[in-house]
Amino acid sequence: MSSHTNVVRVAVLGSTGSIGLSTLDVLERNRDRYRVFALAAHSSREQLREQCLRHAPAFAALADPEAAQRLADDLLAAGSPTRVLAGPEALAEIAAHPEVDAVMAAIVGAAGLPSSLAAARAGKRILLANKEALVMSGPLFMEAVRAGGATLIPVDSEHNAVFQCMPAPCIAGQRAAGVRRILLTASGGPFLRTPAAELADVTPEQACAHPRWVMGRKISVDSATLMNKGLELIEACLLFDLPPAQVEVVIHPQSIVHSFVEYLDGSMLAQLGNPDMRTPIAHALGWPERLASGVESLDVVGAGRLEFEAPDLERFPALQLARTAAEAAGTAPTVLNAANEIAVEAFLEGRLAFADIPAVIGNVLAQHRVGPAASLEDVLAADAWARRQARAELGARPGAWA
Repeated sequence: MSSHTNVVRVAVLGSTGSIGLSTLDVLERNRDRYRVFALAAHSSREQLREQCLRHAPAFAALADPEAAQRLADDLLAAGSPTRVLAGPEALAEIAAHPEVDAVMAAIVGAAGLPSSLAAARAGKRILLANKEALVMSGPLFMEAVRAGGATLIPVDSEHNAVFQCMPAPCIAGQRAAGVRRILLTASGGPFLRTPAAELADVTPEQACAHPRWVMGRKISVDSATLMNKGLELIEACLLFDLPPAQVEVVIHPQSIVHSFVEYLDGSMLAQLGNPDMRTPIAHALGWPERLASGVESLDVVGAGRLEFEAPDLERFPALQLARTAAEAAGTAPTVLNAANEIAVEAFLEGRLAFADIPAVIGNVLAQHRVGPAASLEDVLAADAWARRQARAELGARPGAWA
């Protein structure tokens, strides 16, 4: 990345989501060092318009061509110089643009994979907030990072915490010497103490009401099932080159300790902070330096007691499904992620009970014959197969509707 004497040009992919908004906040606090070069969103045209008028990026992109044309008309009428692009290919174009120094990869789900790969191959600094892109493509993505000479810095609060606790220089994809294990913390979500019998009647609104973090709907449901932590387990294995047996999950309801790294000598390092995504975003933007993030200092006295407990795998079977997929490797994580996306979508649309999300995913995984994820074609084929199977599972359930 450019030295602090030069302005760093940043592309924010997923700019209207919670991570994107936090990123723009951090960038505004450090205007002398950063310029918003490009913004991209899925469909939030009005919000993207306001962002373009505020930040004056060179480019903006929307997935929907019709919405993109309306945005272009709006910006032209407002006298904005921003050029508007449309379609999934526009995201990859922005991510690999020669004038981009850093890419915030914050597009939710598998849709973020092509642009993240494009940034890797173009040798960008990738601030990875889209865990699904790494989970589904695994070693393929890490090889693209190495081959392209990209710098990969995790933005998920847990992986960023691990990154901060690793010995310098920590390079994503390379195992650090002397590490015994990683402990990823999980808040436990909104249903940590909910009686298991009541989970069948959980509504999307309840599942999205996270007690600690403000997040999008899909990731909020993943947090409620603990699938989010399962995906993070897979991601940690790839980022830090560790087998699943050396990555554990521990419930920590206060969300103050964001993860631990234990070393062979018995030392255990942890990263603490208020639950605010601006902290890992600022770290990833400024690394190896530190930036002002706007996050309040942690009141360690006021925080009081910090609690930890083992996850209940009977209550949260999604976590065990993810560990099984991590151990199987190959296309198994791709299938896990795709089946989860379809199941969560069905739940949010009222077509699937909350408690049945892991059942759909487990059935799809059980039918999958694991193969190598050696190419993008392998990954996309496994992803498409899993989505078809998951939809078939939904259609076969009592009371299901297409």
